[in-house]
Amino acid sequence: MKTAIIIGAGPAGLTAAYELLKRTDIKPIIFESSDRIGGISTTIEYKGNRIDIGGHRFFSKSDRVMDWWFNIFALQGYPSRDDKILNRQISTSSKSDAPDPEKIDSVMLVRNRLSRIFFLKKFFNYPISLNFNTLKNLGLIRVLKVGLSYIKIKIFPIKEESSLEDFYINRFGNELYKIFFKDYTKKLWGVPCNKIKADWGAQRVKGLSISKAIFHSIKKSFFGSKNISNKKVETSLIDSFYYPKFGPGQIWSRVAEIVKERGAKIYLEHEVVGFESEANNITKIKIKNLKNNELKILTGDYIFSSMPIKDLFADFAQAPQEIREIASQLQYRDFITVGLLLNKLKIKNETKIKTINNIIPDTWIYIQEPEVKMCRMQIFNNWSPYLVKDINNVWIGLEYVCSENDELWQKQKQEFIDFAICELENMGIIDKKDVIDSTLIKMKKVYPSYIGAYEKIGEIKKYLNKFDNLFCIGRNGMHKYNNMDHSMLTAMVSVDNIIKGIKDKDNIWNINSEQEYHESR
Repeated sequence: MKTAIIIGAGPAGLTAAYELLKRTDIKPIIFESSDRIGGISTTIEYKGNRIDIGGHRFFSKSDRVMDWWFNIFALQGYPSRDDKILNRQISTSSKSDAPDPEKIDSVMLVRNRLSRIFFLKKFFNYPISLNFNTLKNLGLIRVLKVGLSYIKIKIFPIKEESSLEDFYINRFGNELYKIFFKDYTKKLWGVPCNKIKADWGAQRVKGLSISKAIFHSIKKSFFGSKNISNKKVETSLIDSFYYPKFGPGQIWSRVAEIVKERGAKIYLEHEVVGFESEANNITKIKIKNLKNNELKILTGDYIFSSMPIKDLFADFAQAPQEIREIASQLQYRDFITVGLLLNKLKIKNETKIKTINNIIPDTWIYIQEPEVKMCRMQIFNNWSPYLVKDINNVWIGLEYVCSENDELWQKQKQEFIDFAICELENMGIIDKKDVIDSTLIKMKKVYPSYIGAYEKIGEIKKYLNKFDNLFCIGRNGMHKYNNMDHSMLTAMVSVDNIIKGIKDKDNIWNINSEQEYHESR
């Protein structure tokens, strides 16, 4: 029997294992360096409360991915009649047979999406659009500047977009760029927009613009949001999505159980520390057991790697020095989440949307205030009430993006938590006295960066592609800002190629380049 060594037990690695077991006679062996399943799509439990690292909406414009998810978990209720993807899943069911989240754990909830921007201690629609709320909150002078700069850029666009700054200005005008994109992007990526290549925007923002956001807002006002698959809507504009009852980690834990039941092996706290190759194949992989430092060398017919490319080449002594040098200079952004359990939020719900305990209805909020280090605030109650042990409390996640060993990363746990609470209190969102409990979670290499050595990523890709049995998959495995569905598709297409005997891997690398279903930030 042939074997596949899979590096990483996140969405890409687990999807690869599932597809191999379902469609081939290849046995997967998964090695995960951390102590948990799911990668950045994990769900971390703290005293009965669950934290989603980053907020993972289960939405895709790929029928294949949507079908895959709903083959694992049942659906809550009925989707709309024009939803061709999901109707296939419930076509033989009656309404009374629809899964009840109170009785069934393995169920996808239907959730309404509301994400807003917090700026000037006020809420703005996200994506930003020139509606009455925006005009009122910005004030007359800012509005006039925004309007004039937008008209100007439509008449005199930047012909050659050499940076992300050019990309944003071309679509939103200079004034709106300065207000809502310039400072936030620097906070997120650690460098100014004019230092980031325009192709990052082309990948993430795609066709989004003011005109599309306004059109969507008008259409929603008159016709509502009826189609949960939202295939013709920019991803940043979707109004509803599916979400596992106990968070994204729940579905990946279930997938891990399924693949183990079917014969796969999963080893946690096992790190890949070496590669050897002959001709056009990876022949040996050295694995370190992090619990006892034991080393072993394995061989596999196929290798699926979702480990960071930087780390892969650090372990690949046979690779050319110039390629290893490029890989060593690839950059990443790391992630810190502060979980806060609160009696209540100070900021009140001023929308018409009803929520439990009348908390604000947002799933996440972009923190745009330039003097604040926080990037986003998750409200886990609104993702799923089952993420919160006591629904009378408010359970939130405060997200920070930084670089390993910088000032934020080096703060001690309680120092960082106190710092985050202070930021939130200064913005008027909470009172410190309402904090019941807190925790802190750090994750490295969450965002592959599109600066520096990234401009030479083509040389790395060319070298990796020469190995017939090596398949680089997932976000870090390709150094590409993939969403969860993109990562899954890279694994699916890799298995397709094995089955069909296709050696060219361009169809794998092109995922999340050619398809138009991306979140803008």
